[in-house]
Amino acid sequence: MQCMGLDQSSRSNEVTLQQENEQPLDKESEVQDTPVPPAIPFYIECSEAAQAQLFNECEEQFAQLEMLQNEIILAEPDSDENPQEQSVNRLMAVAAELKQWQTRQPELLSTNPEVLLVVGAEELQKLNSQLELVLSCSQAKRDTLRETLKRDQKWLEKKKEVLRAGTEHVVKQRLENERLSEHSVLQDTKKKIQKMKDYQNRLMETLADVLAEHFPLPTQETNADKKEKNIPQELNENLISLNEVLELLMNTTLETPHDPYVSIDETFWPPYTEMLLRHGIAQRHPEDCFKIRLETFY
Repeated sequence: MQCMGLDQSSRSNEVTLQQENEQPLDKESEVQDTPVPPAIPFYIECSEAAQAQLFNECEEQFAQLEMLQNEIILAEPDSDENPQEQSVNRLMAVAAELKQWQTRQPELLSTNPEVLLVVGAEELQKLNSQLELVLSCSQAKRDTLRETLKRDQKWLEKKKEVLRAGTEHVVKQRLENERLSEHSVLQDTKKKIQKMKDYQNRLMETLADVLAEHFPLPTQETNADKKEKNIPQELNENLISLNEVLELLMNTTLETPHDPYVSIDETFWPPYTEMLLRHGIAQRHPEDCFKIRLETFY
């Protein structure tokens, strides 16, 4: 025992000297370079005297166990008793035994220090192997967590870059919106209105060309042809074209929507007026047949 004490003191002195000479490292290197504890010998031989003493103590315990077992067999009740009563008795016996074991203090199998040393070494070896398994599992889990942490950090950096780009884009859009003044908005509106007016003028010109080609005003030649057919027809020189009639109806509808009717006079050629009414382009006044208006197409 004195030799063991000297060995332990010398080992502790060596450990303290190594700790003084080593430089402090960071936490990660300390975790990675954790020294593995020295292996505990799996088996320590006992002397023949200790083995003989342990063998004798075991024989005494086995003899006592056999004696108690015989007493239990002799104390068992006869099989003629009620099975329910046997179960109750056994339950009571087990409860009493449990209570006795709970109040009893554990005793050592042997008081020989050499035997206790061997048993303690075996238990320490088992504990050491279990702790090594725990250490390996912890290290594997630590490595897995480190990899997960690296992936999460990369993902976080990417998200930060996306957020930064989005923030810059929003700031640029705000600056551009601030630069747009009311004058520029007004100019854009005027340009759009002018485009619509130009488009309307082109449509009106196209409509005038189509009407002038397909619906011309009556001339002296057409009047002479009708006279040959014995159809009396007087030609008014103040007649307006079909394009002018439609333009007058549209302007009246837009300028005075509350009174969109136009009076029919001698300047309206009756065939064109009748054509507009029959084809649903115009309609008469419900009370005055000499007034017409443009049909509502909306």
